[in-house]
Amino acid sequence: MEERYRILIGKPGLDGHDRGAKFIARALRDAGFEVIYTGIRRTVDEIAAAAIQEDVAAVGLSSMSGAHMRLFPAVVNALARAGGGDIPVLGGGIIPEEDIPALQEAGIRAIFTPGTPIDTIIDAFRQACRQHRQQEAG
Repeated sequence: MEERYRILIGKPGLDGHDRGAKFIARALRDAGFEVIYTGIRRTVDEIAAAAIQEDVAAVGLSSMSGAHMRLFPAVVNALARAGGGDIPVLGGGIIPEEDIPALQEAGIRAIFTPGTPIDTIIDAFRQACRQHRQQEAG
């Protein structure tokens, strides 16, 4: 039986477009994940604190505003400051291809752009959660 992983989906910054984040949250829930959705317009510190408090196995971020290059790495850094630097962070939204390598270097495990098949996203979250739990187990 597949382990049920707890994940957090967050919308950092002032981006108010959450249809995609809600779609992903629902799809992950339907795939067996326990999903905590923070809602829109959260600070990076709020997202990091919620991830720690909820003991999540991964964090998913969504950005439609173009602020992904600043906000996604800021969440990774906030998690590290809060003691959750081992929690994998995945991101999606309107992200130009040329930004993906820099985001990955900044610690974002996977990036999803419009049109990414939902099964690809679910598999990436499952793999990230599985690796995180294995690291925790030692």
